[in-house]
Amino acid sequence: MSDSAIDVVIVGAGPYGLSTAAHLQNIGLDVRVIGTPMQFWDVGMPPGMYLKSEPFASSLGAPQPGMAFTDRNPGWRLGQPIPLETFVAYGRWFASVCAPGTTPGEVVDIERGGPGYVVTLADGEEIRTRTVVVAVGVGPFAHIPEELRGMPSWLVSHSTDHNDLGLFRGKEVAVVGSGQSALETAVLLADIGARPHVLARRVRLDWNPRPNERRSLPEKLRGGPRSGLGSGYRTWLWAERPGLVRYLPEATRQRLVRETLPPAGAWWLRDRCDERVRVTTGVHLLKAIEQDDGIAVTTTDRHGRRDVVEVEHVVCATGFVPDLARLTMISSDLRARVASRLGSPVLSRDFESSMPGLYFAGLAAAATFGPVMRFVHGSGFAARRISGHIIRTTPRGRTPLRRPGTVPGPDALRT
Repeated sequence: MSDSAIDVVIVGAGPYGLSTAAHLQNIGLDVRVIGTPMQFWDVGMPPGMYLKSEPFASSLGAPQPGMAFTDRNPGWRLGQPIPLETFVAYGRWFASVCAPGTTPGEVVDIERGGPGYVVTLADGEEIRTRTVVVAVGVGPFAHIPEELRGMPSWLVSHSTDHNDLGLFRGKEVAVVGSGQSALETAVLLADIGARPHVLARRVRLDWNPRPNERRSLPEKLRGGPRSGLGSGYRTWLWAERPGLVRYLPEATRQRLVRETLPPAGAWWLRDRCDERVRVTTGVHLLKAIEQDDGIAVTTTDRHGRRDVVEVEHVVCATGFVPDLARLTMISSDLRARVASRLGSPVLSRDFESSMPGLYFAGLAAAATFGPVMRFVHGSGFAARRISGHIIRTTPRGRTPLRRPGTVPGPDALRT
């Protein structure tokens, strides 16, 4: 382990980690990004999946123009779904141009060390750093309903556990949830010859309408401006001015995160969710028991009627719940010193926790900055705030790699 500390270690190489790295490296700080660019998107989601976000809202945050998704993929229009593979390729291109030199590997421990922190990797390397940015995405927060916890992995899994649904070909599979992840997983299961059965708490499935590219002036005034989270005046505020959300009462912020963009399927998926997919709505899970070579799930409806669904596997497409306790790469002592509320770290306006020099980005910041932190669209705001604060608090005397605001050369943009 070197005696000299580097400026910043970023834990995670997804949209938030890469965006923050791009802003920091643009002004010449010594930054290490730990992780394989876009790995979670590549291995935690199955082929054939599409992004639900619009092309203009699917960009990583860059410190200069010319790096947006639509710059890399010109001609992608509103209402045109983005294949997972296309987005992963864009993210990796962004990493190669804006945040080169990422370190593949896994962080296994973060603890206080002197005036800063010591970050330990799985291969034993120890890195002293003044600052740590935890940008691990949603993966560590995958939520399994209490009624299904403790079941073996061959019977119950989360939707992010699968980048190949082929092992379910010909099998009966229950999919728990009613949002895009649940409905698309069910359709993809049907496509490969499985027999999916969606179990949803909602009384009916909701589907997002197809966006209208040519809205009239009255329609624009009535529907409100477009934003990274959809249309509407309040939605625009939560999406484009998340810094204001932090000043709302805690209960209001919790409600916004919970209720903004409630579970719904994308318009382009609706026709594919056909008779191949069995759907039961308005039911709650009661219990599950292992049975022969499968699992029996007992549900109840609002009238108290019970039903037992017997399948060979249950896929939980039940979202993600921030919980600081699940970030086990942070030492228990350090986690105990981070102020938190309802599982989420309490953050400053610059995403800094109660421990100086320890920042959290992405879903872990949603309780402070609102629902946009659940989506790629929030990565630019987070990167600007975090990098701006780190720059202001890092000792001077470093030479920038590029002047802020400059664009990489044309050869880099064509790479």
